[in-house]
Amino acid sequence: MRNQEGLQTLRDSLTYLPLWASERVMQQIHQLKNYEPVIGIMGKTGAGKSSLCNALFAGKVSPVSDVAACTREPLRFRLQVGEHYMTLVDLPGVGESGDRDTEYAALYREQLPRLDLVLWLIKADDRALAVDEHFYRQVIGEAYRHKVLFVISQSDKTEPTSGGERLSTEQKQNISRKICLLHVLFHPVHPVCAVSVRLQWGLRVMAERMVRSLPRVASSPMVAQLQRPFRTEQVKEKARSDFGETVGAALDMVCNVPLIPAPVRTVIRAVRDTVVSVARTVWDFFF
Repeated sequence: MRNQEGLQTLRDSLTYLPLWASERVMQQIHQLKNYEPVIGIMGKTGAGKSSLCNALFAGKVSPVSDVAACTREPLRFRLQVGEHYMTLVDLPGVGESGDRDTEYAALYREQLPRLDLVLWLIKADDRALAVDEHFYRQVIGEAYRHKVLFVISQSDKTEPTSGGERLSTEQKQNISRKICLLHVLFHPVHPVCAVSVRLQWGLRVMAERMVRSLPRVASSPMVAQLQRPFRTEQVKEKARSDFGETVGAALDMVCNVPLIPAPVRTVIRAVRDTVVSVARTVWDFFF
């Protein structure tokens, strides 16, 4: 019901456009609100991929492929919250098998164009990063660096470990050193995250980093999948802004249609800011 109310409000904001232009923008808006993000998650065995995803996302999980059926195809899971879907792609960690790394490189090159974001998990106590660094430079390369968000997982295992219910000052200092090390080794586009699922530490910051790292079209449907505690005002405001700007981009596309009459182009430009503002206002109706 709220979904239809939001769509009608957006349609009303387009009433000054010719019908064909209004319908084309509404078609883009339908695609936006139904977009299904695809997020890859990689890390060596024991990095905690499953526990991290379970902690972050609220969606009902359904396997959509069987990794045993084809070693070249990673395991995929589809998450659903209401009418929104998202796919998680479980990518193999590198460095565990030299024989397989060549195969994995081919697999990554095939998968990377289809992914909106890659969560690259590195265990807090993992010091063997040479293979990761080589793989990042040779396979991820400049073309896809913007898609990678590095995550230091299991931060509670940072030395000196105590098994307590909170990180010690010494652990936090060592985590900061690890973050600096990853920035030196990988020169990532996005700031490195550090989390502990066991302690529920760092997850809120990671959710905010994810929404800032995703393409604009993917941020809102990803936010719909987050557990409630991580749908912070900062997260929602970024997604809301992305949605508005993406609707604005849809108007720009219509404005740039070849041979469009000049008066129509003038009207589109005149209403653009209003339509973007309306899209931001009705974001909650959709997500």
